[in-house]
Amino acid sequence: MTVRRRLIPVFVPHLGCPHQCVFCDQRRISGAQRPASAEDVRRAVLEGLARTKDAGPPVLAFYGGSFTAIPRQAQEELLSAARPFLREGRIAGIRLSTRPDAIDPETLDRLRACGVNTIELGVQSMDPDVLRLSGRGHTPEDAERAAGMVRSAGFELILQMMTGLPGDTREKSVRTAERFVDLAPDGVRIYPTVIIRGTPLYEMWRAGLYREHTVEEAVDWCAEIAEIFDKAGIPVIRLGLNPTDDLSRGGAAAGAYHPALGELVLARRYLARERALLSEADRGADVLFAVAPGRVSAATGQKRANVVALTETFGLRSVRFTEKALPPMTVERVREL
Repeated sequence: MTVRRRLIPVFVPHLGCPHQCVFCDQRRISGAQRPASAEDVRRAVLEGLARTKDAGPPVLAFYGGSFTAIPRQAQEELLSAARPFLREGRIAGIRLSTRPDAIDPETLDRLRACGVNTIELGVQSMDPDVLRLSGRGHTPEDAERAAGMVRSAGFELILQMMTGLPGDTREKSVRTAERFVDLAPDGVRIYPTVIIRGTPLYEMWRAGLYREHTVEEAVDWCAEIAEIFDKAGIPVIRLGLNPTDDLSRGGAAAGAYHPALGELVLARRYLARERALLSEADRGADVLFAVAPGRVSAATGQKRANVVALTETFGLRSVRFTEKALPPMTVERVREL
């Protein structure tokens, strides 16, 4: 598997996208203002290799557009630029992102011949109404067919989902996660909806036609969804948009944009475990929890949010954490002598 290898990203914003998704402005999301060229690919790989001299070969990743929907000649120019690095073993492979309705057997054969070994499908939701209201232009059945073809052809499969899109509910997002599990991906990305200035969603929000998907709501939903993937053994390899200067300086007008969203979700998952170990009988107690090495910060919560929540809810005198050889998401209550 190559899910956890270091990536050299190359952005191809809006290339190949046949529809205007209401939430999308890939130039702002990616920070790239123009489509990549073959020279951009070569430069990106050389710069990436210069930063990772002492580690294994990274993976070249094409993000931003629907790669397999762009003209075939443009695809081949970008992929050909990577061929010398693949031949020399300086990169371990290529991954790309595309739409579920832009996959077919002939395309998969061609991609394999060009060294692509991972395909990310931007599914976003498995609810037909959410897809329609979001302007996606594909169906849940398209996603199922594409995922099956990708896996059957021997590629690593990554699925991307969003929460809080128009028409979405917590229950619909949970069902999307459950249907993703049935598709057996090698990893998933979860992107709670952010309202980007200049998009149709921004205008819908300003007109009162769309309710903001807040950071708090996204953290709550994603904590439940992450548990579903965790129990299925499917890694969540990204949670939330990668912060960019443009988004942080106002490009993200509202919605679930936070530079540490993944950390907030992890802390919320720990909080649920900590709550389960307490009861009303603990009022006034000093409580000590044990967590896995390196997880004290997550279990404490950002700005000690978990400690504050537990202290207020259960009337505790103090809450502390210590490290113990435990699985990553396990919490134990320790009896102090």
